[in-house]
Amino acid sequence: MGNRILIQKASGELVPFSAEKLATSLTRVGASDDLIQLVVDDIVSWLTEGVHTRKIYARAFSLLRKYKRSAAARYSLKNAIMDLGPSGYPFEHFIGAVFKAQGFNVEVGQEVEGMCVKHEVDVIATNHHHQHLVECKFYNSPGKYASVQVPLYIRSRVNDIVMKRQSQPQYDGFEFHGWVVTNTRFTADALAFGQCSGLNLLSWDYPDNNNLKQIVEEKHLFPITALTLLTKGEKQKLLSDGIILCQHLADDPDLLDALQLSLPKKRKVMMEVKDLGNR
Repeated sequence: MGNRILIQKASGELVPFSAEKLATSLTRVGASDDLIQLVVDDIVSWLTEGVHTRKIYARAFSLLRKYKRSAAARYSLKNAIMDLGPSGYPFEHFIGAVFKAQGFNVEVGQEVEGMCVKHEVDVIATNHHHQHLVECKFYNSPGKYASVQVPLYIRSRVNDIVMKRQSQPQYDGFEFHGWVVTNTRFTADALAFGQCSGLNLLSWDYPDNNNLKQIVEEKHLFPITALTLLTKGEKQKLLSDGIILCQHLADDPDLLDALQLSLPKKRKVMMEVKDLGNR
């Protein structure tokens, strides 16, 4: 039945529903075999022609949240990253944390000199004699893709910065790398230009290996917006205080005190934080 039902993606494209793909995603987030079967059976029996993937996600998330909150939090990762908005500021710090977890010294939101003009660089990640200049493109809608104009523009900015830094003695022997990172996806032309021009591109599912989703899951870099026990307002309060990652709460549970949670709720939140850090 599942393969005969067409569902609608965020882009508007109609694709066949795959129970196997759903089961794989549930396995990846740590659901038990019994819970996977429960969710898949429920979704398959409920499906109708043309249903939006957003509704499928919401139904699966609701079931996971009922039976295993940490699995629901992992399952919501893509939406949780999108919930770092509406501004791109928390996303920049989130991407800074992604580079920091890979061993880089990180600066966020720096104004730097180019050969021609000054530039605001979202993330500068440095390790030994390699420096990565990163532009973050945050979108509030999953159907919004970064077009070719984005890497075209960033390539010229990176070139201007690199020309300047190569003339400065403190950067003698450095290799520079330009990046564009987005929380959604790139168009085909954007990917082609990035590959041709030597600009590194990172998105939710690009490249095939070591994409944003894989890095976050491997390094346990779950944003606090993934937590299922906090309200949207509570999450926004933490974000406004500069608390971006669940790991920040794991390191210092007292950061939750600003939310004035009841002791039982605080304990439950910290249990969810611990579960997210254990896989």
